[in-house]
Amino acid sequence: MGTRVYILGGSQTDFAINATRNGHGLFELMRDAVRGALESSDLEASALQSAHVGNFAGELFCHQGQLNGMLAAIDDGFWGIPSGRHEAACASGSIALLAATAEIESGRYDSVLVTGVELERNVTGDQAADNLGAAAWAGREGHNVRYLWPHMFSRLGEEYDRRYGLRYEHLGRISQVNIENARHNPFAQTRKWTFEDSSFTEDDQANPVIDGMLRRQDCGQVTDGAAAVILAGEGFATEYAKRRGLTIEDIPYISGWGHRTAHMLYEEKILRSQSDRYVFPHIAQAIQDAFSRASLTGVDALDGIETHDCFSTTQYMAIDHFGITAPGESWKAIENGDIEKSGRIPMNPSGGLIGLGHPVGATGVRMLLDAAKQVSGRAEGCQIEGAKRFATLNIGGSATTVVSFIVER
Repeated sequence: MGTRVYILGGSQTDFAINATRNGHGLFELMRDAVRGALESSDLEASALQSAHVGNFAGELFCHQGQLNGMLAAIDDGFWGIPSGRHEAACASGSIALLAATAEIESGRYDSVLVTGVELERNVTGDQAADNLGAAAWAGREGHNVRYLWPHMFSRLGEEYDRRYGLRYEHLGRISQVNIENARHNPFAQTRKWTFEDSSFTEDDQANPVIDGMLRRQDCGQVTDGAAAVILAGEGFATEYAKRRGLTIEDIPYISGWGHRTAHMLYEEKILRSQSDRYVFPHIAQAIQDAFSRASLTGVDALDGIETHDCFSTTQYMAIDHFGITAPGESWKAIENGDIEKSGRIPMNPSGGLIGLGHPVGATGVRMLLDAAKQVSGRAEGCQIEGAKRFATLNIGGSATTVVSFIVER
């Protein structure tokens, strides 16, 4: 990367809150995250030159589009600034971030707001599942199943089982670790939930089957929430640091990124990878692109990862695609404790999508925010001691849109 993009501050809402029960909607969620980001950065809205909003399904859940038009209602300082809304299913927030970083790298703008938001708990569970199914190819896949995404990501687990073998105990441990991590996160949807050890096993009563090999605790949460970050170029960030008695070295920055897109159909992706070591080679490529741009030789240069665990099988896939293990050997990192907070490469110290929650359009922004907190030593109960470099992996659909960032200080 030629021009560094700095992360001046950010904020997220409490993912445990049901917005509708509080009389709130998309606007209030976005407002609270954006105001929090401004406050954490000690900046006025008028200091920002551009803005981007990530959102997947505002039209389906709320009959609401053009969410960037709500920014001026948050603060008069946003009136008149250029802005846009971005959609790429669960990767919507990361696509908004990429648009913002491109503006900074090109020199078009030097200070940019990025926010992601989703309201999902204002409808029944079945309706939410149907709405979220729009990230698959309508009418061409998953149309004969009740819960499309558990079905699709059970197929991912079944593909691992076919190629390499897969035991449920390893999936259950991923979920258990993420839930345990979430207990220390004051924003986590599940932080006060209680489970028995049997809730992470093949016990049909404590952990009932949802679809195929996936059970209740294997599933990311249906969540209301928003997150926001303020990004800046080197000039703006240098002046910002001086005004606060800091140096620019005190501010976290994005050192690398990767972005790949594959065929929308899950089946096409699997067919294409039959002769490859990786189930999703384009994900491994996106991660390697981020490593290369950050001048990293591999995963051992990281202090931790915030990864997409919409289901336990997704994180199982991420383990070997990051190179923590050889392809098909993710189970080794789980058994060794490598992905736990005290392990070799901690994954999802925030709790991830299973523990913290998954407001779809906000997830990519939230991941970047958590990575910035980690390398700044501000992650509180989720902190990985001494963390200086973190990665993110955010995917949309059945790994159709893939984005990875490297954040360091």
